[in-house]
Amino acid sequence: MSGRIHSLESFGTVDGPGVRFVVFVQGCPMRCAYCHNPDTWEMNAGTLMEVGEIIEQYERNISFYKGGGITVTGGEPLMQVDFLTELFTAAKEKNIHTCIDSSGIAFNPENSMWMEKLDRLLALTDLVMLDIKHIDPEKHKELTAQPNDRILAFAEYLSEKDVPIWIRHVVVPGITDDDTYLYKLGYFIGGLKTLKALDVLPYHTMGKVKYEKLGIPYKLEGVEPMDKNKVIEKKQVILDGIRARRKDSEAG
Repeated sequence: MSGRIHSLESFGTVDGPGVRFVVFVQGCPMRCAYCHNPDTWEMNAGTLMEVGEIIEQYERNISFYKGGGITVTGGEPLMQVDFLTELFTAAKEKNIHTCIDSSGIAFNPENSMWMEKLDRLLALTDLVMLDIKHIDPEKHKELTAQPNDRILAFAEYLSEKDVPIWIRHVVVPGITDDDTYLYKLGYFIGGLKTLKALDVLPYHTMGKVKYEKLGIPYKLEGVEPMDKNKVIEKKQVILDGIRARRKDSEAG
């Protein structure tokens, strides 16, 4: 089976535990204002690659991936569930750690056939890195052009299925840095029993040049990069929300 692939990265260090072989798939329905890979949005672009080609490239540098594995990101990996399932089946046959970096937007609980496919994929998945862009429904739409109900439902589904979750959240000045929403985000993810890690990342403008090359207006023009020191404070607010949720859960 072939998948639509945007690019491959041999030595990813921020895409899950250890050094990772990172597969960037093509296609994403999200239009995040700060996306640094707008060239992955188009569904029918990219290069068709077979599972065997990807596994072969992984094995070229296999000695570097001890403690690491394969991460599929994008784009949105769950737009290509069948391909991911075949890729992860091949990976598990070789005892390779598997990770999906997803926005969760493709989660479709109303489609029983798709859910069956998802369950097969999750049985082969060691970790899901889930980007939650904004906890507030309306502000999420403003930021990404998509609602967040399925994303939050996906997070809860992963927890129910005992799939380890690594949450990512980008802090954008004036957009996602409000303490009220950060606390609500923490309170929500505090209810995920399989939450393993939290990455709070500072907004940056390094992807802006891609928009210029593609002729796409950059929605966050004029927004300064997030102060990395302030990100530490913002992460603490999320952690406070997590602790509050867990305390409330313990209290019954």
